Amino acid sequence: MKELEDILLTTSEIPLAKKTVLNISYTGNVIRDSISNTLKPSDISIEQFNVLRILRGQKGKATNLQDIQRRMVSKMSNTTRLVDKLILKGFVERFICKKNRRKVEIFITPQGLEFLKEIDPLVAEAETDITSPLSEEELKTLNNLLTKLRN
Repeated sequence: MKELEDILLTTSEIPLAKKTVLNISYTGNVIRDSISNTLKPSDISIEQFNVLRILRGQKGKATNLQDIQRRMVSKMSNTTRLVDKLILKGFVERFICKKNRRKVEIFITPQGLEFLKEIDPLVAEAETDITSPLSEEELKTLNNLLTKLRN
């Protein structure tokens, strides 16, 4: 198990607050890379996958870009661009509301739902592999600590 100083190739002692922030950032990138590599053969990004999961959670009801954006894990994502890419793949449909032409309704397609059925087990396996060095109790503690940091 490599220490952060070894990864960063530094011999200087890193102050604890800085080391914690760097460690979380670096670990986040490692996790992101692992999930991205799992999704890459399916030609889909983590953000696109997140949009599909949000739309599946609507259980057939329409949603709009603002609701999707609010629920995104990465708030920096360009939701319009993500939805456009998913439309091109046939995973999502967008309709203009007949009663209010300014309102855009977004749905996941049966093809999008089928894609999620195929990819979900692969992502779940990657998540299990990533977290496998930790016990269930350690995972609970880590989640509690991360929640505490965010709040």
